[in-house]
Amino acid sequence: MTNSIKTYLLLAVLITITLFAGEALGGEHGLFIALVMSLVMSFGSYWFSDSIVLSIYGARELSPREAPELHGIVEELAQAAGIPKPRVCLIPSASPNAFATGRGPGHAAVAVTHGILQTLSMRELRGVLAHEIAHIANYDVLLSTVVATLAGSLSMLSRMVFWFGAGLGSANDREDGQNPLLAMVMMILAPFVALLVQMAISRNREFLADETGARLSGDPTALASALARIHSGIASYPMRDVEPATSHMFILQPFDGNGLLDLFSTHPPVRERINRLYEMARSVSTTNGFRPFGFAL
Repeated sequence: MTNSIKTYLLLAVLITITLFAGEALGGEHGLFIALVMSLVMSFGSYWFSDSIVLSIYGARELSPREAPELHGIVEELAQAAGIPKPRVCLIPSASPNAFATGRGPGHAAVAVTHGILQTLSMRELRGVLAHEIAHIANYDVLLSTVVATLAGSLSMLSRMVFWFGAGLGSANDREDGQNPLLAMVMMILAPFVALLVQMAISRNREFLADETGARLSGDPTALASALARIHSGIASYPMRDVEPATSHMFILQPFDGNGLLDLFSTHPPVRERINRLYEMARSVSTTNGFRPFGFAL
């Protein structure tokens, strides 16, 4: 089974969980609310995903005049990937990070923070941008945004139960055996299961984007170096006011995770990603492919 098939199966699981949670929380009315919510939010995330996510983090589009070197790198990498050049946006945050969003090539944007521009060298930044271009070329951006939207809808259902009680359905629903205990269990478990699905999808796609991005840039260790610096920078300057449903879209988890939080990270371990990139560089060092550059962690 290919990674793409596995990913879309996981997406189907998340939609099913949303519908089941709606029914458990409110009977037929809850199921209807969950169905409408899933359809509306999925439709909205398809057509307006880039605008929605960028607005959450206060990003603004940069013109080529404002950032000529940045635009030059993005254009070069987009040509290498065979996709239209995405828009380039800036997030006003001191925390070093980046993400890509949109509904696919031709309707996408890459966003970088102030912090990442101040933290990385241009070579390292090129490695990061190659990773984000890879997400666009692999059609990950639409999937990750829809997953974020559906995960958010589950959280909304849970909050509705918290504020309005476990009986979202009609009186007939409750008389027909609607179980308040089941509703409370779903209120607790549904967001947790949604997180597990996000983790399964994101970890898989991050490894693929690392590999694809390294091939686009021709420099696997540039991305390895960048990941180490970003990881260190996030520990010092974690991003504030992160929307949990969108945290998996960043190249690294935007807040510092330690201990138990690491177990529920939507991203693979940084060390494992770096090791894979170095192994990739070593495997082709004797060919006409990549020329690895040294970097000491």
